[in-house]
Amino acid sequence: MEIRPATLDDCEAIRSVARETWHDTYDELEAETIDATIDEWYGDEALEMALSEPGTAFLIAEKAGDVVGFTHGVVTGEEGDVLRMSVHPDHQGEGIGTALHERLREDLQDFNMARMRAIDLASNDGGQRFYEEQGFEQTGEGTVEIGDEERREAVYTLEL
Repeated sequence: MEIRPATLDDCEAIRSVARETWHDTYDELEAETIDATIDEWYGDEALEMALSEPGTAFLIAEKAGDVVGFTHGVVTGEEGDVLRMSVHPDHQGEGIGTALHERLREDLQDFNMARMRAIDLASNDGGQRFYEEQGFEQTGEGTVEIGDEERREAVYTLEL
């Protein structure tokens, strides 16, 4: 497995991994809602902006030439935010998420962050386990609009 910075050439593969992961993970969401959210959050323009934003790391994991996971984080002040973390369902449990997290943490520490935050839908028990295994603690809750509905989010924090 190789972890490397994402490029614009990876946009379609990133969308594909995100789409497969969301359909597998968030079964409480309608398929149309997932597809519309992926198109909005991972469209070419959104990804182009994410790849060029200062204080950002956007990484992909490749296995045998295929993108199997990605993560995206940004540092503002002393706080690093994990904005996206997805591993294709066929490759979960192989250590890819952990490897992506460790590399993201290293890359974001170059921007002098003192803590990392991750936000995920509160319904994602697997995400909760993953972040707790990485040393994060749940420190808050929030909401996000997906489709036409407000969804509960869990906020996890890792002090460095």
